[in-house]
Amino acid sequence: MTLDHELERAKIILLQDGVVGMPTETVYGLAASIHSEAGIRKIFAIKDRPFFDPLIVHISDLEQKRQVIASWPSVADFLAQKFWPGPITFVLPKNPSLNPLITSGLETVGIRMPSHPVARALIEKCQTPLAAPSANKFGKTSPTKAEHVSKGFPDLLVLDGGQSEVGLESTVVALVEENGKDIVSILRLGAITEDILQTALVERGKPFEIRRQTSLASPGNIEHHYMPNIPLVIIEQEGFSLKQQIRDQICQDFQFERTVRAAELRLDTTPKIAARSLYVRMRECSDTGASFIYVFHHQAQKGGLWDAIWDRLSRAASRIYR
Repeated sequence: MTLDHELERAKIILLQDGVVGMPTETVYGLAASIHSEAGIRKIFAIKDRPFFDPLIVHISDLEQKRQVIASWPSVADFLAQKFWPGPITFVLPKNPSLNPLITSGLETVGIRMPSHPVARALIEKCQTPLAAPSANKFGKTSPTKAEHVSKGFPDLLVLDGGQSEVGLESTVVALVEENGKDIVSILRLGAITEDILQTALVERGKPFEIRRQTSLASPGNIEHHYMPNIPLVIIEQEGFSLKQQIRDQICQDFQFERTVRAAELRLDTTPKIAARSLYVRMRECSDTGASFIYVFHHQAQKGGLWDAIWDRLSRAASRIYR
């Protein structure tokens, strides 16, 4: 079956209040038209997602932003020219006509333009922005392959766009202007790192400030998220083998027999590759028959994209051992 045929099938489903699996460069999403309340409700229902967690809206061209947001500051225009299409979401005042289910009742909305050609083609074919959170049960590991989505939602049409190139959810930034200064607040870490934003804004040459904060205006900010199907523990020690003392402590804490199997989650030494393969490897570890997963947090894994990787791992972890 050709991609054009699959896109047409997906369009029909979306315009008839349905939901489809959509690839993006970050992770796969569960997409519904922003104009379909029934479709939006289906997203929350099949994900078991609480209504307090807002959805990100995806567009294929800048003209579509008018359907989503109420205002577009100059810093948004600059950052869009720099990084769109790509893995960064802007949180801005919402268009009053936007369904409040998308924003969880907030007055802001997350909007981004994905770079994945299949996602862009689907949005263009539907001629409407699509709301699309990650295509997994709420709080569980995000999918970066079509097969991950199909396994979780076997009755869903999933467009296969190959493995997600970035592998982590988008960077989320809230954009406001205060006293002539652009305030860029990082609400969720991602591939567009603070250093990358800093370099771009310095180049722009206007007063700015970058902040880091946690806000429910961005998804993915609850304490436990991205969790695999078996416990994942972080070991804050240098090393490449699981010491018996720590292993015994883990088994005691989780009430496992001392003889159970454990799977090590090994991160690539290159952060870009480590990010791209993170969720794939978490899923592979879960499927080995092991009782728990462990990962060593090495001192060198700090700054830049590593911070985003460890943000996901810390939320996915059931416990941290030091």
